[in-house]
Amino acid sequence: MSEAVRTMMRMDAEAAQASRDTGVEAERATDAGFLWDFWYPAMRSTEIRGQKLVTAMLLEVPLVLGRTSEGQAFAMRDSCPHRGIPLSYGRLDGKVVECCYHGWRFDACSGQCVEIPSLSSQDKLKVERIFAGHYPCEERDGYVWVYMNSPGTKLSETIPAPPGLTVFSDKYKITHLSCELPSHIDHGIIGLMDPAHGPFVHQSWFWRKRGSIHEKAKQFEAIPNGFRMSPHSPSTNSAPYQLLKKITGEPVTTTIDFVLPNIRTEIDQSGKMWFSSRATVTPVRRDLCRIDFVAAWNLFFLPVWIFRIFGKIFLRQDQETMIQQAEGLKHNPRLMLIDDADRPAKWYFALKANLIESRRTGAPMAHPMDGPVTLRWRS
Repeated sequence: MSEAVRTMMRMDAEAAQASRDTGVEAERATDAGFLWDFWYPAMRSTEIRGQKLVTAMLLEVPLVLGRTSEGQAFAMRDSCPHRGIPLSYGRLDGKVVECCYHGWRFDACSGQCVEIPSLSSQDKLKVERIFAGHYPCEERDGYVWVYMNSPGTKLSETIPAPPGLTVFSDKYKITHLSCELPSHIDHGIIGLMDPAHGPFVHQSWFWRKRGSIHEKAKQFEAIPNGFRMSPHSPSTNSAPYQLLKKITGEPVTTTIDFVLPNIRTEIDQSGKMWFSSRATVTPVRRDLCRIDFVAAWNLFFLPVWIFRIFGKIFLRQDQETMIQQAEGLKHNPRLMLIDDADRPAKWYFALKANLIESRRTGAPMAHPMDGPVTLRWRS
């Protein structure tokens, strides 16, 4: 057998293995229960400074992020396509990311290879046909968002804009909080939308007490890729809402939305005063997710530093509860969801399953809600 034939056979075997690896990676991603082809917040914008390369993990994909000399944020898979060494060990010169191993250079905003220093004048390799993994990247509300398209698929020519926080005036205060939860994304999300844990997890003098539990009835309606708790008067056992009502002398209305893959928004309004927040639960790994919380408001009586104190308390309470839950989940117990308090969790799982099925078949996505519904629970 000639050396040329052996070389071709070896190359075919390597290509077949690469194909199998891609299939395994895609299968692993599906098994992890992640939703692809969505924007996810990777980190705060302030974490990327100058020509520093920083790392993040989204949906078990290692990323390297940075900012060009023009200030444009970018995100690439943290792996050189040559030998797989993390590109984050390399350097950024303002426009190009250079691998530390062999000096391969990639355009930061496209991932296209622009130079392979080891090539001689005799080499026929077309450098411009080589690409490092690259992901769309934009900044909103102080976060760097990355669009995570499904492994092994081509990026769509048209993708939606990343989500933005809703505000109602030109001047407002804004703050950001975050914490990690040692759980699968599904547990993080249904914990985020759970209406019944407040008096137990978040009981405190400034919010509500266990003894204040009473029956509630809220109307829900379908929205694209999610559901809405229709505008309503917030709970009478929550002191901040009652304070806002006294200050403005007008009713307070609250609207809460959940939209796939992971976004909960809440808008509170009373007269000309408003408070808007967004919480996202982002999968880092299948056993780790992260809450990113951003809030904006024009409430003159609420300084940022005070809100951050109480906001951190809330997140820490949720975090401690999820850490405790993770102890039990390690033993794979049987779980249950009840009506009506867990109906939003059921909708979430149905929305997720229906979206995956719609993408598989190309048929319109079925919504689990066939009309407005009123749910009742005690909290």
